[in-house]
Amino acid sequence: MAHFAKLGTGNIIERIEVVSNDIATTEQAGVEFLQNLYKDRAVWKQTSYNANIRKNFAGIGYKYDQTRDAFIPPKPFNSWILNETTCQWEAPIAMPELTQEQIDNESGYKWNEENQSWDLIE
Repeated sequence: MAHFAKLGTGNIIERIEVVSNDIATTEQAGVEFLQNLYKDRAVWKQTSYNANIRKNFAGIGYKYDQTRDAFIPPKPFNSWILNETTCQWEAPIAMPELTQEQIDNESGYKWNEENQSWDLIE
């Protein structure tokens, strides 16, 4: 199955549709199928679960960046930085590794934007 993302205002993803590989033999064939189905000229871009194309699988609210030819998720915090290779947002400080005891206790870390740090959640 082929997956397609419908671009809305500002290239924000509005919808994801699945099209049979028998129909979507090329990206253009899939786009034309969807435009005929919905009787409009909407802009559709193919997306891939395994990130073979456009860096990330598109999601509603993601943005299609034409320059990078990539789907970029919404920025989770103002301080986070876009990794140009993965087109994923990363914290300015790497998340610490959990100890085995913390893993056993099902602890985790949560980003604290105000303090620009990772807080341990137990």
